[in-house]
Amino acid sequence: MSIPAVEVKNLTKVFRTGLYKDYVVAVDNLSFEVKAGEVYGLIGPNGSGKSTTMKVVLGLMAASQGEAKVFGLDSGDIRARHEIGFLPENPYFYKHLTGTETLKFYGKLCGIRGKELKDRIAELLEMVDLENAAKRRLGGYSKGMLQRIGLAQALIQRPRLVILDEPTAGVDPMGSRQIRDLILKLRDDGVTVFLCSHLLEQVQEVCDKVGIIFKGRMRREGPLEELISIEDQTAMTLEHASPELLKSISELVEKDGKARLVETGRPRTTLERLFISIATQKHKASKDE
Repeated sequence: MSIPAVEVKNLTKVFRTGLYKDYVVAVDNLSFEVKAGEVYGLIGPNGSGKSTTMKVVLGLMAASQGEAKVFGLDSGDIRARHEIGFLPENPYFYKHLTGTETLKFYGKLCGIRGKELKDRIAELLEMVDLENAAKRRLGGYSKGMLQRIGLAQALIQRPRLVILDEPTAGVDPMGSRQIRDLILKLRDDGVTVFLCSHLLEQVQEVCDKVGIIFKGRMRREGPLEELISIEDQTAMTLEHASPELLKSISELVEKDGKARLVETGRPRTTLERLFISIATQKHKASKDE
């Protein structure tokens, strides 16, 4: 049996507040497991305990009770930190540096030098689609570009686990799509992704398994398809269905006596998918002109 990428057992984190020994329970007896090579989404509203849990897994904060392990090592162990790449919600970069200089800086912090670092920088810039902005200063980057260069720096030392905190917050739909495509590519390459977010639709598109946290406790957890499926309903999508066929189906449902026709009509896309479809078509048309 393979060692989990992340293993959290009975994690509790209590913060003391004020001078009267008051306290706040940010995380309450939380347990979950992230398998190696999967994309796990920990979702919940602001203040639910997501960021606190993430900081304990990163080794930035000690648990009050319980434990967190990364590939079998205690999250506070320096060896565990070598396995992790991290992109915070609002990453801070030196705006006077270029994209290449930024990755070079973080690469050297990780002990990478010479040709290895040069090749890795070129590989990452291509991966995040920033080759054309490699020599541009980060002060001129958009929010989406900053998130992508942030993801590149999180990958500089080839971590086995990448932790992302709200990776698409404040990013436009096209930028969000690029970041989600990168997450799926990481999974295909065997990298484990632990994603914290409150943007449910975006989580739904990339995660294999989801945990729903509220007020510090795990409320629901499981494979995505199991969580979002409605057990007592079956969906049927027809193409070029005639009015006669639709009428026959309705009559069969009525004759059955047990089943109930809940809804009919054309399937809907999301506003985000519609926007991306239109933007992609416009982009292709402008290239063809």
